[in-house]
Amino acid sequence: MKTKSEWIDAAARFQAEARSFVDGRFVSSPNAATLEHVNPATGLPQYALALADDDLLNRAVDVARRRFDDGAWSRCHPSKRREAFLKLAALIEENSEPLALCETLDTGKAIRDSFLRDVPGSATTLRWYAEAVDKIYGETAPVGPGVLATINLQPVGVVGAVIPWNFPIETAFWKVAPALILGNSVVLKPDEKSSRSALLAAALAVEAGIPEGVFNVVTGGADLGRAMGLHPGIDALSFTGSTEVGKKFLEYSAHSNLKMISLECGGKSANVVFADTADLDRAASSAAAGIFFHQGQVCSANSRLLVEDKIADEFVEKLRKEALGYSPGAPLDPETPAGTMIGTSHRDAVLAKIAGGKREGGRVFGGVTKTVEGCDNFIEPTIVTGLAETSELAREEVFGPVLCVLPFNSEEAAIRMANDSPYALAASLWTGSFSRAHRVAARLQAGTVSVNAVDALDPALPFGGFKGSGFGRDLSLYALRNYAQPKAVWFDFRD
Repeated sequence: MKTKSEWIDAAARFQAEARSFVDGRFVSSPNAATLEHVNPATGLPQYALALADDDLLNRAVDVARRRFDDGAWSRCHPSKRREAFLKLAALIEENSEPLALCETLDTGKAIRDSFLRDVPGSATTLRWYAEAVDKIYGETAPVGPGVLATINLQPVGVVGAVIPWNFPIETAFWKVAPALILGNSVVLKPDEKSSRSALLAAALAVEAGIPEGVFNVVTGGADLGRAMGLHPGIDALSFTGSTEVGKKFLEYSAHSNLKMISLECGGKSANVVFADTADLDRAASSAAAGIFFHQGQVCSANSRLLVEDKIADEFVEKLRKEALGYSPGAPLDPETPAGTMIGTSHRDAVLAKIAGGKREGGRVFGGVTKTVEGCDNFIEPTIVTGLAETSELAREEVFGPVLCVLPFNSEEAAIRMANDSPYALAASLWTGSFSRAHRVAARLQAGTVSVNAVDALDPALPFGGFKGSGFGRDLSLYALRNYAQPKAVWFDFRD
């Protein structure tokens, strides 16, 4: 991996496309409006993003439909899609440095996370679906002699995907990979703050052998996302983002063509630590990672720590020491454990929530800005104790490096507190008792429960939640259900 000075030199020379990618080429709308992108780690403008208008979106959807209908991708042998996916995974790895620079310069993410986690993770997702493509079997139904009834998953056609800024390349492939491997065509809208890695990935997809027009990327903001939600030519749409916006996509579907919707929305994940935990040091280290990684800008961040009262003081002290290791720094320094907040407005919103916690009587450790190389879009890891479980800070998603600590005095109390949330995305559980682990995990309301770990993630595991965290799943074979419908065919050859 490069040194800090080498990454800085590479960043100074770096250029990447900031126009939509439609039908195999970079394009922009005639007289396209542009959006000035500001590097969140410096506060300085970097480039102008060309915004797609309705005409360009229509063009992207139309070409995606034509490519689906012509069958070159949608009806090709599964081995052809497998081959293209494996080649794309290799190209992603070959281009790991420019992709990582896209991620870090656009979002302020630590370069070591972009380069060592996000880009390789995207290649891993592609390879997982590549190996799954020829193992997706249909079914037959028991309908009696002389009749054959089959049930198979059929691609829906044109899939729309709208993704957030915090994990641009990974989230893109969480949605694009299962949609494409089934034979669908895709129109992807990355967040306007972080579009360039998806644009580069789409160009690499054509190089890998995915036909032009099968994977398109349109660039823009909330208005473009709304247009996609209402577009009658999009058959299914997958969204990752806030619960508030997720609800809007349900409205868009109802007001258009009843397109299939899958939502991965907000979270306020609980991390439950019992006094019988065998290794409190490891639990504290994991708890810090679960909330302070990427400045807490993670939907499944373990932002509520529920700790048994008899060890609460000891555990919080351990946690404070661990938090010091996540003090943010210059994103292009490979030694930096965490980068910057996504921007000044988000920084101010997080600080306002910390201030609200203080007004509610919370005792705050950290929670101040840090200036790095002249920019103050960084927030020190924050631990808040002394709040009621009904407080705003304990219930609302902050999307920052802010941990609310709540003690409990019994297993029943821990379960009740963990489940008392409008969200149900993820949860973690620490205990030395195998029976308690099974008992409590079964009752925790969360799409993923990590036992003696935090935020467990693997391409083979479905990721998503329920309640206010949405429905549908990314990753695993379950993600295929977002982009396909079961089709029954009845063959009657009775004499």
